Amino acid sequence: MAVHNSLIELIYLIMLCVGPCRSGALPANPACHLEIVKTKEEYEYIKEGDIMIGGVMTVSQSSGPRHKERIFFCEEPSPQKYRYLVEFLFLVKELNDNPSRLPNVTLGYHIHDSCGASQRALINISYGATDPSLSDRVTFPYFYRTVQSEEGEYIALCKLLKYFGWNWIGILRSDDYSGYKDHQLLIKHLSREGICVAFTISIGKKLPFKALKKKISTFYSASVFIICGDVGISNLQSFASNLVYYLRGKTFIFLSKWLNHVDVLNYFVLKLLHGSLLFMQKRRNDQFVPGFKEFSDSYKPSNYPEDNLLEKIWSWKFSCFSKHKYKNAYHEKMLHFLPNCSVKKNLTDLPSYLNCYHSASLMNAVEIMSVALTHMQNSLPKQTSQYKHMYNYQLHRYLRNVSYTSDGSPALSFTEKRDFIYEYEIVNPQLGSNKTWTWNTVGSYVPWAQRLTLTQEKIRWKTPNHKLPISWCSESCVPGYRKVTRPGIYMCCYDCVWCPEGEISNTTDSENCIQCPKMEWPNRKKTKCIPKTEDYLSYTHILFAFFSATSALFFLTSLLILGVFIAHRKTPIVRANNRSLSFLLLVSIKLSFLSVFLFLGRPVDITCMLRIITFGITFSIAVSSLLAKTIMVCVAFKATKPGSSWRKWLGVKLSNSVVLFCSSIQIIICMTWLAISPPFQELDIHTSPGTIIIQCNEGSAIGFYSVIGYMGLLAAVSFVLAFLARSLPDSFNEAKYITFSMLLFCSVWITMIPAYLSTKGKNTVCVEIFAILTSSAGLLACIFLPKCYIIQFRSEINTKSQLFGNRQNQY
Repeated sequence: MAVHNSLIELIYLIMLCVGPCRSGALPANPACHLEIVKTKEEYEYIKEGDIMIGGVMTVSQSSGPRHKERIFFCEEPSPQKYRYLVEFLFLVKELNDNPSRLPNVTLGYHIHDSCGASQRALINISYGATDPSLSDRVTFPYFYRTVQSEEGEYIALCKLLKYFGWNWIGILRSDDYSGYKDHQLLIKHLSREGICVAFTISIGKKLPFKALKKKISTFYSASVFIICGDVGISNLQSFASNLVYYLRGKTFIFLSKWLNHVDVLNYFVLKLLHGSLLFMQKRRNDQFVPGFKEFSDSYKPSNYPEDNLLEKIWSWKFSCFSKHKYKNAYHEKMLHFLPNCSVKKNLTDLPSYLNCYHSASLMNAVEIMSVALTHMQNSLPKQTSQYKHMYNYQLHRYLRNVSYTSDGSPALSFTEKRDFIYEYEIVNPQLGSNKTWTWNTVGSYVPWAQRLTLTQEKIRWKTPNHKLPISWCSESCVPGYRKVTRPGIYMCCYDCVWCPEGEISNTTDSENCIQCPKMEWPNRKKTKCIPKTEDYLSYTHILFAFFSATSALFFLTSLLILGVFIAHRKTPIVRANNRSLSFLLLVSIKLSFLSVFLFLGRPVDITCMLRIITFGITFSIAVSSLLAKTIMVCVAFKATKPGSSWRKWLGVKLSNSVVLFCSSIQIIICMTWLAISPPFQELDIHTSPGTIIIQCNEGSAIGFYSVIGYMGLLAAVSFVLAFLARSLPDSFNEAKYITFSMLLFCSVWITMIPAYLSTKGKNTVCVEIFAILTSSAGLLACIFLPKCYIIQFRSEINTKSQLFGNRQNQY
């Protein structure tokens, strides 16, 4: 079967063509044969057997056809790849020497070196082909491989990028269909993980180095590069050598296929590999299986003079003359000083021969093929010779269902896509000063568990101070910020924006902020929600102490005045000013001072109901008492005229009736307010961000303003009557003092209303307390301090004779 056109290079392929056939020039038409493109030198290995295994391997590199006949030239054989050829021969020998495996059947082989040319690749079981398109069961129905598809490495690669936080990368791909296809597959997996590609460079034979330098410089923040597709070695070496300055400090991630080229890379590409990361299939714990080292040491040109690959490796790697006449002629002309090859040299002396990257896959490929052959031999009846060519198709069923265990490891079998799933090792290659490689295993990826494990301490980066490379278009947004994508095609390029008011983000690179609950608010860094600050006139606030002390002081003052009036209750000045009304007025003023304490502390429903109502009723009693005093002054003046009908209104009944009537109206208003829509505690979470204003809601604005309005009405009536009666002849006329007290009361409460409406929380409470204290203190000062002064300091005028004498003089 010819390879699919999209495959540019298939490396390390084993083609298993099974049947009772012979290779070479057989008179009969064989059941299977290999159609191989011609090369200048044919490197093939043949051993006859009952069942022939055809193998196509890549040991040399092809320099392409140089003639019209399309003859390929094979150059630079690799000891590393030659090892796989030797391992294949060793495994076939081991199977033939084991009588329990394939009894009475001898395996033979016919192996060719493909020289790396995809035109010479024949596919059935592969131990190195990772191209994802080979999983297509329609195009390749009989293809198997003992490695995982390259798509599995892309998944592991995305996990690695996410682990290090790299989301802004560059891609190098081959400038052909293979590179395009692999690039699209890689982009699909990167997009799923939110990783952006800053740029893609297609590497071909002709590279626009000026444009590439500008592109790499423009996207300087992309410090991680991924190589995908089958980038030609010569093209990559040209790319690395011309852009060595711009690639300094860049970290490259190589997939496992690049292990095939380590021993043929030039200095500049090796500098890219050094300090970067490399995926590889989990390697064998031992470098040589039992017996393989001795088998390898037996492979010398002196023992196998017909092995042209071996003698070519010997000549180039050990710098000595070979026995091949053409090579000798070349050496004699160009390198005449080189000695003859020594028999003391061994393949195991070559460092690259010790690299066993694909040894496990190769051994599994041969072993699983032999197990399938054994099952087929044991289950199929003996067939006539005319049907023996059907073995090739029958083998497919056994390969598909075979299960194989090696070295006590879990059983291996082909997946639905007919490949093996292996654990990946993540390696940090280091090129020593002596040009030897150290392959530091720094992590692993288990595909079936999707588990990535890394030990960062083991990684030695090529950055200054060997710190972790940073490959971001934008730096991560710390908690408290959210990402806002910049206009354009790159979702990884964004700005970090402070979370809006009332929202937080508690993770790095948050795309959205989280709204805090109603009763909580972000902290200063907006990383978590904390309880909102409660705003009310608390017991610890300095204003609480001030208002409490002031209210207590006024209360004691009013209590002291009450005591003075009680002590001098029989004196003319107390009796002349309606003693009972004075006592009632003093008591109501004291209660007004005490009502201040209902406004202090955390508001609750009961205190909210008692606040205005208590003050409203007590103050209404006080103003009603003043109104009654004023009315009594007017009635007393009218009653002094002979035959006046006002005399019958003189007495306590009128004053008590006025106080009771006026106060009852206020009580009715308050009870109606409480019954319909009483005040209640309100939590205001909207006015001040981050603060819960605990305040009293009036419940009914009509009720609140009715109480205040009615007090204002009483005060206004008292003010007008007192103003009219201020000049009436009386020894102890209080009208002028009542006028000043009501003027002060009205001024305070008229001023309080706009201040009340424009404040919130404890500021509103402060306005209310100030109004209560000021108006109550005004009443106390205007009405009672002059009398206390006369009682205490002008006792000579506090006599009945003085009282009546003044009154007669006035008349």
